[in-house]
Amino acid sequence: MINACVVGLGNRGYDLLKKVLLKISSLNIVAVCDLYEDRIQRAIELVREAGQDAKGFTDYKEALAVDIVDAVFVFSDWSTHTEIAVYAMKKGIAVASEVGCEYSLENCYELVRVQEETGTPYMFVENCCWGKAELLATAMARKGKFGTVVHCSGSYSHDLRDEIAYGHVNRHYRFDNYLNRCCDNYPTHDLGPIAKLLDINRGNRILTVSSFATKAVGLKDYIKERDDATEEMKNADFKQGDVIITILTCANGETIMLRLDTTLPRSYTRDFTVRGTKGMFMQDTNSVFLDGEKHTYWDMYDYYIDNLNNAKKYEEEYLPSIWKNITDEEMKAGHGGMDWFCYKAFTDALINKTEMPVDVYDAATWQAVSVLSEISIQQGGAPQAMPDFTNGKWYKRPRKDVCDL
Repeated sequence: MINACVVGLGNRGYDLLKKVLLKISSLNIVAVCDLYEDRIQRAIELVREAGQDAKGFTDYKEALAVDIVDAVFVFSDWSTHTEIAVYAMKKGIAVASEVGCEYSLENCYELVRVQEETGTPYMFVENCCWGKAELLATAMARKGKFGTVVHCSGSYSHDLRDEIAYGHVNRHYRFDNYLNRCCDNYPTHDLGPIAKLLDINRGNRILTVSSFATKAVGLKDYIKERDDATEEMKNADFKQGDVIITILTCANGETIMLRLDTTLPRSYTRDFTVRGTKGMFMQDTNSVFLDGEKHTYWDMYDYYIDNLNNAKKYEEEYLPSIWKNITDEEMKAGHGGMDWFCYKAFTDALINKTEMPVDVYDAATWQAVSVLSEISIQQGGAPQAMPDFTNGKWYKRPRKDVCDL
């Protein structure tokens, strides 16, 4: 049994506690922590209803001082993730850290240093690495269906204007990030699955990061139309560009394009796309296009009509078994099943003492994109060198997919 502490009980943390952590039979929640008492009490009651007993804390160090804590789930605001993870690892407490961004390269280096020095298990819990489309495409790539992969793209495109604008009202950290920074502040949902497919840190690595930002007007226009907007909201001078485009180059010759698009009206997409010498995968249309198939599409509408959802015909042969055998309960655990798969992967690795599927080098590299994109934008899109957080080990580290493909 893993005795666990949960730090961060906002919407995401509470939801994961309720739908995932309390459903994993190998977990026993013994401590919960948040800055706000009402969140703590709500979580304690939830844990009690599940037949477990948790103590509540407003200081994460006090929560991690509980003698029986084996692991901590870090669901707090982005700026605290590394601080909490480092503190926990130094105490020998295993870490499962939710995704976010970084604010300095030194934080990335420290995360790696402490994990290497202590040997404490650490996992960066990027749920999109377990996405159905992402794993189907990765499995097809592993079998050579796309030939040699040369380019991948993705995005975090999600209309978050309400969440960001009312951040201080709802006690959400995104407001301050959009007020003070201009960067790809949430790169890992799109980058994570691409990095796994391209074997980043395991035979390949990111060399450079170049980013470009539009002007920042989306939030301003949105707030103007809100009758209940506070004076703080009305007077806010947001620095975050409405659309951020980031280009990454890789040691093995591939390019990656990322897009952050969260302050304009739109539908949700991660736009996961794989391009190779023998074909392509497009998540938005759930379509596969292979060499030798019909090529002459002058009207893209015709292409979409002919190929929409045709990826389904490849599922029987290539879709990983975890998705073929997913239960209704697992699907309801969050994000269609991704949340269940990734947190179960953490607990299984901890129990079996096996390597984490998304490790500290992945965490440092993927989150460093935020830091480097901020600098690149300030320098007119100038390429920034990505540090090698593996310290030269990347070229000989073996491939590790997040599940059997």
